[in-house]
Amino acid sequence: MLSVLRVHLPSDIPIVGCELTPYLLLRRPDKTVTTDDVPESAPLDGHFLRYKWYRIQSDRKVAVCSVHPSEQATLQCLGCVKAKIPVAKSYHCSPKCFSDAWQHHRVLHDHAASSVNENGNEEEEIFGRFNSTGSGVVNATLTGSASSASLTNGSTSLYPSAVTQRSGGETWFEVGRSKTYTPSADDIGHVLKFECVVVDMETKLPVGHPNTILTSRVIPAPSPIPRRLIPVSGTDMMGQLDSDGRISSSGTFTVLSYNILSDTYASSELYSYCPSWALSWPYRRQNLLREIVGYRADIVCLQEVQNDHFEEFFAPELDKHGYQALYKRKTNEVYGGNIHTIDGCATFFRRDRFSHVKKYEVEFNKAAQSLTEVAVQTTQKKAALNRLVKDNVALIVVLEAKFSNQGADNPGKRQLLCVANTHVNVPPELKDVKIWQVHTLLKGLEKIAASADIPMLVCGDFNSVPGSAPHSLLAMGKVDPLHPELLVDPLAILRPHSKLTHQLPLVSAYSPFARGVGLGLEHQRRKMDITTNEPLFTNCTRDFIGTLDYIFYTADSLTVEALLELLDEDSLRKDTALPSPEWSSDHIALLAEFRFQTRPRR
Repeated sequence: MLSVLRVHLPSDIPIVGCELTPYLLLRRPDKTVTTDDVPESAPLDGHFLRYKWYRIQSDRKVAVCSVHPSEQATLQCLGCVKAKIPVAKSYHCSPKCFSDAWQHHRVLHDHAASSVNENGNEEEEIFGRFNSTGSGVVNATLTGSASSASLTNGSTSLYPSAVTQRSGGETWFEVGRSKTYTPSADDIGHVLKFECVVVDMETKLPVGHPNTILTSRVIPAPSPIPRRLIPVSGTDMMGQLDSDGRISSSGTFTVLSYNILSDTYASSELYSYCPSWALSWPYRRQNLLREIVGYRADIVCLQEVQNDHFEEFFAPELDKHGYQALYKRKTNEVYGGNIHTIDGCATFFRRDRFSHVKKYEVEFNKAAQSLTEVAVQTTQKKAALNRLVKDNVALIVVLEAKFSNQGADNPGKRQLLCVANTHVNVPPELKDVKIWQVHTLLKGLEKIAASADIPMLVCGDFNSVPGSAPHSLLAMGKVDPLHPELLVDPLAILRPHSKLTHQLPLVSAYSPFARGVGLGLEHQRRKMDITTNEPLFTNCTRDFIGTLDYIFYTADSLTVEALLELLDEDSLRKDTALPSPEWSSDHIALLAEFRFQTRPRR
């Protein structure tokens, strides 16, 4: 007879919006073991599995710590209550938690105070209640009644008031009847119970005892303070929010570039400082999607997108938001794992803003084959390929704008745009390979530019810091022959050094922040390296912080109108580094708003 051998949940802590999928190990009637589902529509030997989910609702409501969401809150910041900050952000699990978080927590008060009362009275009232150490606001110990207000969501259960059991001050509400369950806001602070039982097909009665598992208390999904779009064009026009909340102004478009950290690389060994629930893919994918969709970019360039995640999650989910998807997975000459989990580059664009004209796929392995056949001696070919073949790719897409470009001297002309998306994932010691791959990509883009006279964007994770040879090639159009990285060239593929050039007028999109003056820009300037005109970092882990990601644009055909604000290192260090519960990649997203400009006559 069919029986259940084991039931467990991959993640200990359930999070609002993240699907829970129990792992079931079953024994078939023939004694073989399987993890396949046995639904009522496909019974096995006259039996099937029935599932139920319950919310265990205690008479005493529980608030959750805003810093450590797996912990129950014991105190509340009265300053947050006074400032009408979302109540969930006011809870803390201990005085030490509140004191440690104060430096970052008070930013919430600053934002609230400046928006509520410009003359400073409200701010004075909020910050007038410091404790004797000056580290925080007077706090109130939570009682059951004090915390209940934040947990009343005003929405009804999926299954209306199906009370199945009440004992010891607890009520069990049935909330689901499928194998999976996605916690809602109504579940915050409550324990969930999963029940699985074998059922007789004829009698519809359970056979044997049900298998059950209890979760920890459901926690809300962390919600970082949204990043703002900062105008840099020298005008004070911010752009308008359109009907769906997207920032836009006539003739402009936005581009997002983001290395989302493939699940294959997101190991607990590498990112031990990130809580396991926040590192799990079911949580990260929802948090990443929420972030990406929230930016409402017209064009989205993602790196480290696993093949299966693109097909099963990102393509269908972003399709719901009006995006068309294009993908190029990395080649698999070096990669030895599952072909479905190999990562690649994904480019999405809004169908209402652009249409697809052409796609080019760059496989650097093929370029390596061609190079070794021509430039490398026969005896060195195998060693050369071992060094050059790294499975990296680039996805180049030509799009046509569907919106008008006001002020253009030829309004009837098609407005094309070429967008390159790449991830140059090369070990740091192979500096020659990294330079060669970037040079190969730029030469390919030069050919497209020459044939179509087309504006260009070059986006991606180049794994190259500002001032490195690949960055110099991108930003300056050449590499200084005396650059120390050119000394690493055992195959002589970089010689003569004079060939390391290109004619594309590329400029880094974030450079306006480095020279910015005026409202909002001075704060961003402090997050820039003014010697390289690049952000201080786009990648922040425990062991490394620096800039690896860029958006370059052709300055003779595009202008930067606005940039997504950069993050402070201090705000990220409260969680040690990235990824964290708030930000689900070890990289930060870059976003720029561009305007097409009329080219000078050639």
